[in-house]
Formats: sequence, C-alpha cells, structure tokens
Amino acid sequence: MKRRTVFALLTIVTLFIAACGGAATPAPAPTAVPPTTAPVATQAPKPTEAPKPTVAPTQAPAAAAVELRMMWYNDGKEGDVMRALLDKFEKDNPGIKVKMDTIAYADLDKVLQPQVESGTPPDLARVTNLARYQGYFLDLRPTLSNAATWEANWSPAFLGALRKGDDTTGLYGFPTQFTVSGPFINRTLFAQAGVPVPSDTNDKVTWQEWVDAAKKVAAATKTPYAVAIDRSGHRLWGPSLGMCAHYVDSLTSTKFTVDSPGFRNAANMLIGWHKDKITPKEIWAGGGGGYAAGNDFFVNGQLVFYFSGNWQVGQFDKLIGNKFEWDVVPNPYGDCGSTGMPGGAALVTFKATKYPKEVTKLVEYLTSDDVLAEFSAKSLFLPGSLSLSKKGITYPSSNKQMNVFLKEVGKLTPESYYLQFNALGQTLNPEMRDRLSQAITGELTLDEAIKKIQQKMDDAAAALKK
Repeated sequence: MKRRTVFALLTIVTLFIAACGGAATPAPAPTAVPPTTAPVATQAPKPTEAPKPTVAPTQAPAAAAVELRMMWYNDGKEGDVMRALLDKFEKDNPGIKVKMDTIAYADLDKVLQPQVESGTPPDLARVTNLARYQGYFLDLRPTLSNAATWEANWSPAFLGALRKGDDTTGLYGFPTQFTVSGPFINRTLFAQAGVPVPSDTNDKVTWQEWVDAAKKVAAATKTPYAVAIDRSGHRLWGPSLGMCAHYVDSLTSTKFTVDSPGFRNAANMLIGWHKDKITPKEIWAGGGGGYAAGNDFFVNGQLVFYFSGNWQVGQFDKLIGNKFEWDVVPNPYGDCGSTGMPGGAALVTFKATKYPKEVTKLVEYLTSDDVLAEFSAKSLFLPGSLSLSKKGITYPSSNKQMNVFLKEVGKLTPESYYLQFNALGQTLNPEMRDRLSQAITGELTLDEAIKKIQQKMDDAAAALKK
C-alpha cells in the first residue's frame, strides 16, 4: 500500500517539474560544411632559361703597351730632339712606349757591354764602337716593310761594319749622325786679298791649288798662317786616300799597309807646311801628345784655310758671329779623287729583344726622310742617309755650310769606311799622329816613322789573332 502511494507521488512530482521547466533547447543544427572545391592546381615552375651567351665587345680591351728601351748618350741637345720625335711616335702608335736610358758617353760601353753579354741588353742603343757588339744585333730584314729600299739608303760599307764574319745580308741599325772631315775658309780674307775662291769656279780643286791660293791670301793680308789641319791620323786619312794611299782591303782585314806613294805625298805635304812656316807649329809640333785642333787660330782670324770637320760648325757660328765671313768648301782632290772621313754614331738593335716587330716599326719611323731630316736639322747633325745627302736639309743656322758637308757624305769612299770601322783603325789613328809629329820635329825621318807605324800595326794584328 505504502509502495503504491510513493510511486504515485514520484510520478506527480516528475510531471510537475517537466511542466514548470521551459521549452527544451533544440539540438544545434549540424554545421553546414561548405562543399569542398578542388584546389587550384599549382603551376609547375617555368624551366630555368639558359643564360644568354656573353656578347663579345665590339672592341677588345686594349692590351698593355709594349715598352721598348733605348740606351742613349748626348753630345748636345739631340736627346731632347729625339724625345720629342719619340713622343710623336707614341701618339701615332698607342701600343708602343719608348723609354730612353740616357747615360754619360764615358760610361756607355761600361754599362752596355755587360748587359749585352748577359742577354739583357736594351732593345736599341746608340753606339760608336760597332765592332764591339757584332753578333748580338737583331736582323731587321725579315720585319722591314721593304728591306731592299731601306738597305739602299745607307752606305754598303757602313752596313757591313755591323756584320760579323761571313754575314753579308744582315740589317742591324743605321747612323744617327755622321761626322765628315773637310775644309773651312775665311772668305773675308780672300776678298781683302783680291784672290778668287778656287771652289767658286771649279768643282775639283786640288790640294796644291788650295795651298797656293791660301798662301797668296796670307801674304796679301799679313795673316799669320795659310793652312792647318788637326793633329789626328784620322784627319790625314782623307787627303792621303785622295792622293792614292791604300791601307786596308776590307772592314775585317787585319793586314794594313802604311807605306805607299799616296801616304808619302800626304805626309810630305804636312811636313812641308811646317818647313815653310805656313801652318801653326803648336798643332802638330807643340808639346804634349794626343789630339790637337786648329780651331782657335781660325776663330781668331789667324788662318786662311783650315781642315777639320762639320762638328766645328756650331761653335764657329757662335764664336765668329759677324767678325768675318767664313765658309765650308768641298774636299780637295788628289790623283785618286776626293773623300773626307766618316765618323759619328749608330742606333743599333739587339736580338735579345722580345719585340722585334715593334723595334722594326720604330726604326722605320726614325729613318723616314721627314723624321730623320727633322732630327738632323734640329741637332745640327749630318744624316748618314744617301737620299737626304742628295735632297739636302734646311738647317736653322749655317744652312749653306752644313749642306756642303752633307753632300760630302755621298762622296765617301769604301776605304774611308774601312779605316773608320775596322777594329785596327783605332790603332792606326794615334800611331800615325804621333810618329808624324816626330817626323815634323825631326826626332824621326819619314822612313823611320813609316817603319814604326807598320810595326805597330803588325803587332796589333798579331794580338787580335791570339
């Protein structure tokens, strides 16, 4: 009974609670899932493009300039003239630079020879002793633009002086300048004496004709001396060759002959001037040895006819000024013609160079007529060029006198070159000078002087063969 009553009460209470509790919270609607869209397909990366080939520049980058070394010495201002010409060359040839190594002439061979022998010489050098460097030179023939034409512009004997042994074709350099021996006259004295200048009307005046004319002028004007020649064997070689002296057959021969009718004629002429007292005794018969010149006598108006060379022109122009009119005349003639004596320097090339083509290009530039004429005119030099010897050059001063000497370059005989460039020529020069001085002063007869000169030459030849 009681169980039924409790169950009834529980049922009533449950219904009452349900009626009193509000509406039931509806179950949340399921979240709508948006329809899944297919993902945008990822685009494959573009294939990497191969790099574009590098386009070659229109012009290749400039290569480093080639530097040529030129060893140089100066007698005067010619180094400045050469430098200006090299600057022009560099401007026209931007790939080539030229460095000048300038040293004192007294040091030239001391510096150059060790470099040459060790295989490290400059590319070019200005030298006077050609025989010393034979065998080390660069042959320009393969790289010259026209070797035959270039070769024809220089004395064959000069080109031969650069060659060694049996070499007959090598082209190794060129003379930067020549010196040429020849005579000066005091024109004012000729005019005052009323004596015609022989060379004004005669192209081939003999030695005797010049001496006779000079003696007349000296007597008429009371000038102390008629004639003079420098105390030098080299200076007497030219006159003696014109009188038919013959000393040596080639540039390389070691056989020298001193005694000949031509040599005796020249020697007796010189001795006779002293006996006749028409020449200053101080030059050949003065005290002391070595070279002596007669330029002071000429500059001071004490001398009518003076045999020296073109190297005197510059100082005569300055020292004489307007004191009197002086001139240069062609070399006198003997029975075997007329010749002066060459001298000077050469610009040579060395085969150890790394730049033979550039060296050749520079040489062709420096030996072109226009460039060589400018160098010669501004330096007051004589070029060794045969073409310029014919054309002439316009010099800023002493133009007439320099061009007389220039024409003498074309008249130089082969033997004059042999004497100048033969290795034994440097023995003959002072020996002839000193022994003839003794003959003039009476210490020796001419026969004794000739024997001593010949013995000296024989001994020097034997020494070379050892």
